[in-house]
Amino acid sequence: MSSAQGSEEPDHGSQKESASNIQPSAAHSSKDTAPEEPYSIYTKAEKWFIVGLISMGATFSPLSSMIYLPAIPTIADAFGKSIELINLTVTLFMIFQGISPTFWGTLADRHGRRLMFIACLTLLALSCVGLALTPTSAYWLLMLLRCVQSAGSASTVALSAGVVVDIAEPEERGIFFGLSALGPLIRCRPAVGPVIGGALTDGLGWRSMFWFICICSATCALIIALFLPETLRVIVDNGRYLPPKISRPVFPILGRRVPKLPSRDLRALTFSNPLRILLNVDILALLVAFATVFAMFYAVTTSISSLFSDTYPFLTDTTIGLSYMTIGGGMMIMTVTFGKILDVDYQRLQRKMLGDAAGTLSKAEVDANIPIEQVRLRLVRFVFPFYVALCIGFGWCLDRKVSIAGPLVLLFFIGTCATAIMNMVQTLLVDLMPKNGAAVSACNNLLRCVISAALVSVIQLLLDSLGPGWTFVLLGGVCSVLFVPCIWFVLRVGPRWRERRRNAKA
Repeated sequence: MSSAQGSEEPDHGSQKESASNIQPSAAHSSKDTAPEEPYSIYTKAEKWFIVGLISMGATFSPLSSMIYLPAIPTIADAFGKSIELINLTVTLFMIFQGISPTFWGTLADRHGRRLMFIACLTLLALSCVGLALTPTSAYWLLMLLRCVQSAGSASTVALSAGVVVDIAEPEERGIFFGLSALGPLIRCRPAVGPVIGGALTDGLGWRSMFWFICICSATCALIIALFLPETLRVIVDNGRYLPPKISRPVFPILGRRVPKLPSRDLRALTFSNPLRILLNVDILALLVAFATVFAMFYAVTTSISSLFSDTYPFLTDTTIGLSYMTIGGGMMIMTVTFGKILDVDYQRLQRKMLGDAAGTLSKAEVDANIPIEQVRLRLVRFVFPFYVALCIGFGWCLDRKVSIAGPLVLLFFIGTCATAIMNMVQTLLVDLMPKNGAAVSACNNLLRCVISAALVSVIQLLLDSLGPGWTFVLLGGVCSVLFVPCIWFVLRVGPRWRERRRNAKA
């Protein structure tokens, strides 16, 4: 994405710097200095409203993926194909889920978040019409339209991350990412998507779930067209500039208390390749860490349908869908609470450094020198081992065919741990690249979806060959081997890479 995109805040400084040895800039040395322009013109309530809108829009990426899972055995019977071949449609969905945000995100950097939200949701609605009408003799068409569906739905996650960076200061991002994540990524989708998919498949047939997504996504596109303001800082700065007419909401009810300046001239803007972010080794390490945790999580959620139907044959599509509510419930609870924990950690250290500076530093200068890796990843060493142990325990519960209560309890805690880890990593990624929030999210999407797609393509073969117990032992080992060195590297070497980027911009 564009290097011009995003916030105007400085990068964080070296971990070893403290507030006491940072020299205040001349801009802050005088009490007569004009007050700083607010990061965003929107009030706290207006920010909550905006994040609520984008969370609703971004819901359709995970919903389109997860609503499909309980229906896999039914769709396999309808098309006369094996579970492995229907899982291939899941793999293709995830591949396009990883690729498409780089395309849509580049367009969003030129034309804004709002227009791309509307375009993505419209494409999703049209693809669902095609899926609902696909004949069971056309397996190739099912695969093709699942790719189109993924291309339409996936980018809403990256767009929502970009909006949060546009309007939220660092000390607010934890809670706002938490709210925006109630729909997108991995947070609440197991609580909603599989339940809806299972119930619709049981009651109205598998085609009904595509009609459901079509109606909901079209309605959401209409609501966004009516109310969502443009937030891309390249176009509107902190909201004080008018966007082009095509990017204005039908009912501009937000930010009206601040007089707007005329639209900016955007013709001279140039945009860089978002994949260049991967040249930053600390960012790449965080992306790999996130992708491995997500892939392990996706292996659990993808296998629930087939494992539960084999281990507990008394379950129907609806009850299998309901079983996802335990993992989704854990995610929803942790999503709401953990973002606040991250914000409190940040604010505590921010207040301490401001106190040590005794009024000689501005808030922006303190923010630039907070040891952000330590703040955001403080709890990861406790949560990650617990997460791996829970996933392995889940596999052995199904391997030994214990009471269904066992795996359901483990799923709840798997959801809480996965959410906590990914919230930590995702928030740190945006803190490290504040001017490229959507680009970071797009690269994150690419890596996690490609790795998860590769795992989904072989998960059924592993389960058939090794059984659930040893399959998740293997996955837990691979996840640990990749995740732990990446986090260690970020904590030890990340501050130096941060300082290097900071000096390059000076």
